[in-house]
Amino acid sequence: MRYDLVIFDNDGVLVDSEPLSNSILATYLTELGHPTTYAESVRDYMGAAVHRIHDLVLERTGKRLPDDFDETLHTRVFAAFERELTPVAGVPAVLGKLAADGVPYCVASSGSHERIRVGHRKTGIDTWFRETNVFSAQDVGRGKPAPDLFLHAAERMGVPPERCVVVEDSPLGVTAALAAGMDVYGFTAMTPAERLPGVNGCFADMSELPGLLV
Repeated sequence: MRYDLVIFDNDGVLVDSEPLSNSILATYLTELGHPTTYAESVRDYMGAAVHRIHDLVLERTGKRLPDDFDETLHTRVFAAFERELTPVAGVPAVLGKLAADGVPYCVASSGSHERIRVGHRKTGIDTWFRETNVFSAQDVGRGKPAPDLFLHAAERMGVPPERCVVVEDSPLGVTAALAAGMDVYGFTAMTPAERLPGVNGCFADMSELPGLLV
């Protein structure tokens, strides 16, 4: 293994949540008078913390989202998770191999700790994650594309940034990983490789990941 720590993004990398959450977000923004398609939601918000939604809507329209926006969005998303969420294909096998090989890993997500916990419990991958290796944008001042979250995760796990590798599927996440001085591999199940410039490599099937890290 060329790295001392594997840092996973969560949504779209560990749990197959991006189609659900972006469909719900696009519908909700449209209801609020900010017409948004599914493709636009993926383009603008995939991989971002929820504050980016507030920032972009305010910047584009001059209007603030309602005070209960976050709560309503999370309620709808969590309900969809309970009904439909599945792990990304191949993830349990990859996590099991890392654990068996004694390779340190963690998750660093733009989502809240509650969102991470709900998704992991629903998909059954909570077996591989505890509080000590779960990090959220809630833990830092700035979410992706700032490097803060990845640097925070590396510090808490006791590994220098240059010895870390990040697994990401969003342009914002790749930008954050590169800014943190880390290697990064792009997961292209949803995102075309051309939208992930600067990565060390791309892969479309999670079973390919272990071979990229040795």
